[in-house]
Amino acid sequence: MADPPRSDYDAVIVGASLAGSSAAILLGRAGARVALVDKRPEIDAFKRVCGHFIQASAVPTLERLGLLDEIEAAGATRCKARIWSRWGWIEPSPRSTAPASVNLRREHLDPIMRRAAAGTPGVDLILGRPCEALLGDGRAVAGVELGGRGDQRTRLRASLVIGADGRGSRVAELAAMPARTTPHGRFAYAAYYEGPAPPGAPDGSLWFTDPQWAAAFPTDNGVVNYACMPTKDRLGEFKRDPARALTDFIVSLPDAPPILDSKRISPMIGKLEMPNVSRRPTAPGLALIGDALLATDPVWGVGCGWAFESAEWLAESVAAALVDSEDLGRGLARFRRTYRRRITPHAAMIADYATGRPLNPMERFLFAAAARDDLTALRLEAFATRTVGPQALGRPRTIGRAAAVNARALLPGRRRGALGAQPA
Repeated sequence: MADPPRSDYDAVIVGASLAGSSAAILLGRAGARVALVDKRPEIDAFKRVCGHFIQASAVPTLERLGLLDEIEAAGATRCKARIWSRWGWIEPSPRSTAPASVNLRREHLDPIMRRAAAGTPGVDLILGRPCEALLGDGRAVAGVELGGRGDQRTRLRASLVIGADGRGSRVAELAAMPARTTPHGRFAYAAYYEGPAPPGAPDGSLWFTDPQWAAAFPTDNGVVNYACMPTKDRLGEFKRDPARALTDFIVSLPDAPPILDSKRISPMIGKLEMPNVSRRPTAPGLALIGDALLATDPVWGVGCGWAFESAEWLAESVAAALVDSEDLGRGLARFRRTYRRRITPHAAMIADYATGRPLNPMERFLFAAAARDDLTALRLEAFATRTVGPQALGRPRTIGRAAAVNARALLPGRRRGALGAQPA
């Protein structure tokens, strides 16, 4: 691609995927001059290993980006999640007010995002140019140096450099950003299938067979993503024959979906190591968003949603500093506070479960009650969709109702919702 049309910007964003493209759109609309850089040369490039489930908490961000209609027109399914545990199915509550989640394969979603960013006034999309170095004066980051073919180098100076370049962030590495890494006790295999829709479609189905996990996600054009995340003691059977092992795993599930009546239409997608990586959000002249900031266990489907949300939180926090006279340090501090308030409690719980452990007593207590009671299911859904924090599950009225539901389930003749409807 040709050299960028300018060398000075308000912001340089490294990584033109979901987080980076979202930040570019929002900052460009605010009046900032933005360079959106990606090492991949194709505008239609996309992330291949991803569950592409966008949680309900991020749907308002898609609406504010003005892209939800286009994403739906590309075939995205709007869905809730139904969860199986040994106490039965937890079905989506009819009283839920959370927006339906969004499911669209990344081969369709990523190009929509990148083209929208390229079409935003004030945004220059620069493809095929990897970030090779950070510029600065020893006190703050002040830009990037891009590589290219041969010895070609381009320096882009900016008030803010944003790392949106994924789990193995080159920006974070160059900036020596402190990171906390915790191990993952599971591995993942998935593939796309054409065939009959799973029960509950278009809603996604998840199985917590304790400690194993599996899912069936209907997505665009009638395609279903079948996935499993077993504990690592089962890795041998998957290495021998991943496709057969995935099929056998799905077939063995309670109320198994119709994978045997379906045809696999994609290569097998596998990920053997998925450590949770959490980095410091900011440094002088620098911010991280998306997986560059926090890469977590995909069991909970938060990666895509947090990519959109973290981009919006950053844009809201620093736009005034980039286009007006507000201090950038103040804006970055605002972003840190928002991120830590909204994400840190969820991330801690996710890292704990990612070890491969079975459900703990509190999780079993809530899953059992939610399978028996619509109101408890409603409250669990609010947490699972990241529209409320974990602390909401510990409120006395939530615990009290769940305890009553589980106690009454021991009596004959009781069924789901037997306590009657009560205000949430």
